[in-house]
Amino acid sequence: MARYTGPSTKIARKFGEAIFGADKAFEKRNYPPGQHGMAKKRGKKSEYAIQLMEKQKAKYSYGILEKQFRNLFEKAAASKGVTGEILLQLCEARLDNVVYRMGIASSRRAARQIVSHRHVTVNGELVNIPSYHLKPGDVVAVREKSKSLESIERSLSNSSHVYEWITWNNDTKQGTFVSVPARLQIPENIKEQLIVELYNK
Repeated sequence: MARYTGPSTKIARKFGEAIFGADKAFEKRNYPPGQHGMAKKRGKKSEYAIQLMEKQKAKYSYGILEKQFRNLFEKAAASKGVTGEILLQLCEARLDNVVYRMGIASSRRAARQIVSHRHVTVNGELVNIPSYHLKPGDVVAVREKSKSLESIERSLSNSSHVYEWITWNNDTKQGTFVSVPARLQIPENIKEQLIVELYNK
C-alpha cells in the first residue's frame, strides 16, 4: 500500500481528533466523514476494531507504512522494557519526526519531504532517509544551502513547542537529539498497549 497523501482532515475526522496538529477544518467538522458522519453509530465496536483503530491512528500520526510499523514493533518486542513504550520511542527517534519536533517542518509529512530533498544533515553528513534512526547525542541541522528556504524559515518562526529531550539553536539552525523521550514526554494521544495486544493475538 502506498503512503496516504490525501486530505489530512478526513483522516483526523475518522479518529475524532486532530492527529496531524492544529486543523481549523477539523474543528468545524469534528465528526466522522461521510453522509452518516453526524448520525450515532449503532452497536458497540469489537475489541479487535478498537485495537486496529489505535494501530491505524499511530501509523497515520507518524506517517509509517504497515511493513515499517511491524518491523518497529518486532524490534520493540525484542528489547528489554515495556514494548508499547519502546515502540513509540522508536517512532519518535525517526529523523523525520525529530525534524518535525524541532520545528524545521510544520508537519511530519513536510518533514519527510525536507529530509528526502536533502535539506538536513546528521552529525555533519547529508541524510535523506526519513526513517533514519537517531541516537542520543546526534546533531541534526539544516544544510547550509537550505537555511534560507522560505518554508523552513516560516515553520521555525511559527514553532513554539519545547521538548526536554531535544535542544534547538535558531541562530545556527541546528539541534541535538539529547535523549530517548520517556512516555510522559511523548504528547501523542495513543494507547500503545492496544497495539501490543493486537500484534500479540
